[in-house]
Amino acid sequence: MSLTVIKGNDPTLLVQSLQAVVKELVGDGDRSLMVEEVAEANYLPEDGGDPDLAALVNAAQTPPFLTDRRVVVGRNMALFTRAEQVAGLVDWINSPSPTTDLVLVWEKGSVAGAKLGTIPKSLREAIKSAGGREINSAPSGRELKNLVDEKLADAPVRLDASARRLISNHFGDEAGRVEPLVESLVSSFGEGSGLTAADVEPFLGQASDVPPWELTDAIDGAEIAVAVDKLRRMTLGGERHALQVLATLHNHYQRCLALDGVRVADEKAAAAHLGIKGSSFPAKKALNLSRRLGPERLHQTIGLLAQADLDVRGASALPNEVVLEVLVARLARLSA
Repeated sequence: MSLTVIKGNDPTLLVQSLQAVVKELVGDGDRSLMVEEVAEANYLPEDGGDPDLAALVNAAQTPPFLTDRRVVVGRNMALFTRAEQVAGLVDWINSPSPTTDLVLVWEKGSVAGAKLGTIPKSLREAIKSAGGREINSAPSGRELKNLVDEKLADAPVRLDASARRLISNHFGDEAGRVEPLVESLVSSFGEGSGLTAADVEPFLGQASDVPPWELTDAIDGAEIAVAVDKLRRMTLGGERHALQVLATLHNHYQRCLALDGVRVADEKAAAAHLGIKGSSFPAKKALNLSRRLGPERLHQTIGLLAQADLDVRGASALPNEVVLEVLVARLARLSA
């Protein structure tokens, strides 16, 4: 018996991870005989009561037919947030069927706006005790970049450094778009083809969203052109509203303002002053920027943010994208 948990907020990456795991478990076997998928519709009783995992447990207990093993996939597992809801599954994991490979997909159901809750403690402990593996299909930061790099390295076409760099920069934090791109490249050029950035560029489409810290890092580094590019990626590729972008910038500089004139010895003291828990790296960035800007430029920064906020709310006849681009360029210039 093997046990795999797949989780993440990106539906595309989640499905890609699930497909890879099932392919690995099935191997050379007959997928139609080996794989059974249990999802939300199987959990919901007709009387409209709470979802029930009985269908998944029954599937996991069922012996294989005409094969040596079965692969049972439990979708929409985030429907189950309480210990009593997963008790039957915990019992099975503690005494599993040796011929069943179980894959649990921690994703939401069809309820709009529902949050992706955490795995109940009893189930998490049972998975750990059984030696289960966990796959995070929606990493961030360095892990996300590593995931994109791995997908490109495993591609059946040979991408040179310029092509890999172009794809990584263009797709930003939407790593789920890499595999469809690779499929298009294989269909167009054939497996094993060596490709450059010029070969890849026509297939990229619209630039994807980028995480907010890429915008603030570019501003802090006084990289005006880069900052404006990141802004456009957020508002066009990510479809972020102007007020969302302003909120990001307000929060960024509010930390700097909170540290202005405060005697803190290091980033840990700054994190404590700002109420930041976990990594102190954001506090370090805020402390360094606050010291570099100083009171006068911080005052100018807050003034620019306030005026931009008024402008996107109707004080200016300029389009919101122009207001934001001017703001970002001025903020980056102040950081020089």
